[in-house]
This record gives sequence, structure tokens and C-alpha cells, in this order.
Amino acid sequence: MTTQRPPPETESPIEQLPPSAKLVYKTLEYEGPLTQKGLVERSRLPTRTVRDAVRTLEDHGYIEERLYEGDARQRLYVLCE
Repeated sequence: MTTQRPPPETESPIEQLPPSAKLVYKTLEYEGPLTQKGLVERSRLPTRTVRDAVRTLEDHGYIEERLYEGDARQRLYVLCE
């Protein structure tokens, strides 16, 4: 049995992103704000893949970067409201 995908115009914008960006988005959705290191650990994606996914999500306005108070060298990524 073949599953048909809905036409692109009925997909949500997040569904049109690359799989790695969707995984990072869902990880933030379920886990809450995380650093890049936390995203790598939770998603089990390579560091470079997470970095690219974060950039894609930021460019589309799905996440934002904040200062991580635990270590000023790191950034905390959170979903936009």
C-alpha cells in the first residue's frame, strides 16, 4: 500500500524543511531550549549537521539564539513564539 503525500500547498512550512532541520526543531519542541552541544547530544546528529539545521531554522524565523548564562561562549536556541 502506497502512502500519498499531500500537495505542497497543504503542507505546513516546517514540513518543507530538510529532515535535519525538522529533527532539530522537534528536539527543541520536546526538550525545550538547548545549546548546540545539547542539540547534538539529544538529536544524535553530527555537529556540522546541527549547525546547518540551526542556521536554516534561524533564517526561516523558527528559532532564535539567546545568551546561555551557564557559559557565555555558548548560545541557547529556543523556538520563536
